Formats: sequence, C-alpha cells, structure tokens
Amino acid sequence: MRRDDTFIWIGWAFCAALGLAAAVLTVRGAGVHGTDTALAATGRLSFLLFWPAYAGSAMAALFGAGFQPLRRHGREFGLAFASAHIVHLGLVGWLCYIGATPVAGVFVVFGIAAGWTYLLALFSFQSMHRILDAKTWWVLRTLGMNYILYAFATDFLRNPLSGGARRMVEYVPFAVLVVAAPVLRVAAFVVRSGYFGRAEA
Repeated sequence: MRRDDTFIWIGWAFCAALGLAAAVLTVRGAGVHGTDTALAATGRLSFLLFWPAYAGSAMAALFGAGFQPLRRHGREFGLAFASAHIVHLGLVGWLCYIGATPVAGVFVVFGIAAGWTYLLALFSFQSMHRILDAKTWWVLRTLGMNYILYAFATDFLRNPLSGGARRMVEYVPFAVLVVAAPVLRVAAFVVRSGYFGRAEA
C-alpha cells in the first residue's frame, strides 16, 4: 500500500471519531454526562477499527479468500484505530478538566493500553520497523495487541447482561466480539499448524 493511502486511513478515522464526538457533545452537552456518552461512542468506534487489526488475519485463515482484505489491511486498521483513539483520549482529558477525573485504576489499565497502541503504531512505520528483527516485532505485537484487547474486555465484559435492554444493546455485541477475537486467533493457529490434518493421517 502506498504511503498516501495509509495516511488516508489515518485521516478518515480521526475525522470520523472527531465528528462522532462533536455530534454527541452537541446533542448531550459538554458536561460530564455528554462527555461520558461521547467516550462510550468513540471507544466503540475505536474497538471496531481495532478488531479487524487483531482478528482479520485469523478470519482469512479460517474462512477463506473473502476475508483476505481484512488480513491485507491489518496494519491500516491498526493505524486507523490509533488515530481515532486520539479523540477518545482527548475526551478523557476534557473530563479531567471539568472536574470529573476517572479513578486511578482507569488510568493504569487504559494508560498502559494507550502506550501499547502508540508504540505499535510507531514501529509499524518502515523507518522504525527496520530497527526490529522479525521475532522481536512478533513478540512486541503479540503482547501489545493482547493487552489492548484485555483493556477493552475490562469494559465490555463488566456485567453486560445487567441494567436492562439498553445496556445489553450497548455492551453484548462488543462483549461477543471481544471474546471471539482470541478464539479466532487460537483456531487459526491450530489450522495453520496442520494439527487436524496430522490427526486424520
């Protein structure tokens, strides 16, 4: 993919997140309630960009050529996620500014995830990627992607079935995706290893 195309992905993801946040804040207001709603909306948009970066290659391995675009554009989805997430982090900053600072544990879990996000984004560019050998990049990417997924899971798997129908609509689809992602990765690893073929032989 050309460098210009990569920056198109980065640009549209940022603009989509910014537009979503602006729309929510316009409707709900820029106070604590509106900002919390905008955080939830941009967090879900970020996750929907992260998910194919995490599971796209596994989907292609398991389900064939129709999912090859997800595998092929995994890096671009990852960079789009990092770009959109800037808006989400900006909303966290705004929440702190208006006096509704989240508890320290939120900053620990999600701060580490943000650190991984932008570390992986940095090393995905060729000038930085050349510093790492293939094994080191694989370890770095595996640790980082799984921690980011864990951070999303701490939100989406927090009693998704409680709180009535609205909460279920807001949480259950994302809870399903966050559970499915590592399952798909493990299944794809088994398929690539040829385990079932050897067992039948």
